[in-house]
Amino acid sequence: MHEIPNIITERVDDIPLLLEQMQRMELPTLLDTHFPAHGNWYGLSLGWVSTIWLSSIVSRGDHRLVHVEPWVANRLFTLQTVTGQDVERLDFTDDRLESVLRHLSDDNRWGQFESRLNQHTVRVYDLSTERMHVDSTTASAYASVSPEGLFQFGHSKDYRPDLPQVKVMQAVLDPLGMPLATDVVSGERADDPLYVPCIARVQKSLGRGGLLFVGDCKMAAHATRAFIALSGDYYLCPLPQ
Repeated sequence: MHEIPNIITERVDDIPLLLEQMQRMELPTLLDTHFPAHGNWYGLSLGWVSTIWLSSIVSRGDHRLVHVEPWVANRLFTLQTVTGQDVERLDFTDDRLESVLRHLSDDNRWGQFESRLNQHTVRVYDLSTERMHVDSTTASAYASVSPEGLFQFGHSKDYRPDLPQVKVMQAVLDPLGMPLATDVVSGERADDPLYVPCIARVQKSLGRGGLLFVGDCKMAAHATRAFIALSGDYYLCPLPQ
């Protein structure tokens, strides 16, 4: 008598590719190293929860927490096979993901993780690191405003001064566009003071001089240009009127 096979049908999509690339970047290991979880943490490690969650965000184009647990539940065999981890749907409840976000919000630990990830990624893929593009953008939302919150009213690049916004400053490899340093600040902040901290983190990550930083006229502030020049690097930007 022939045994009836147990057939599992799951929608794989691009999940194996995404997870394989993240493992090559050693993302789960680096996250676990730089963001140690509390002693009461159970189940899948914070690094693996973050990695699988990130694959869900990229694959679905949706960052909402509420949809992650059912997404995982429908792909348990795929996720367990690709990662080699004991993945369970309860590792991705809203409470668990909120806990991950609290851990990742530590600016000091994030800076160390970001630097180590850049060093590893550039080495693995032999990426050109001669030219960086540094710029900021804003994102508006129907959000409540609190004195200590990220969402604040400020100069809106989205032409929505009626909505509070958050500001993101980022340095990326040019022309590849791979982020090297990212700062998320409250929406009322001016752009000028955000360049130097972002550039300094890139310099620390790459550990070499002679870099060219490209930006718009807001990068032309005297303090920013002096910092870049004294660091042994170069800048290219239009001077303001």
